[in-house]
Amino acid sequence: MPDTATRYLCQRCGNCCRWPGEVAIDDPEIAAMADHLGLPERDFIERYTTLRRNRAGLTLNEHPGGACVLLDGANHCRVNPVKPAQCRDFPNRWRFPGWREVCEAIPVPAGDDT
Repeated sequence: MPDTATRYLCQRCGNCCRWPGEVAIDDPEIAAMADHLGLPERDFIERYTTLRRNRAGLTLNEHPGGACVLLDGANHCRVNPVKPAQCRDFPNRWRFPGWREVCEAIPVPAGDDT
């Protein structure tokens, strides 16, 4: 469980986007990402998603090595303004083992609005 006394400000280093693993997405997130990319939802699903291992929904595809298929160039998320909750919530609401060794987010006291 994440420490609630500290929150982290993302520095957009892109390291979490390169960590392999599923990014579970739901229908509203698919619709938002498809719209953002100017694609019909069906085309977005066919190009950028696959069935999750547990078969309980879709996940974003990965490049070989584990990077998110939507990570483009120098740490540019192609859907950053509408990225899935799983991406938005990292590292404040969930974390993966070893996250601190790769994440460049800056710790700030909870409630600090800087």
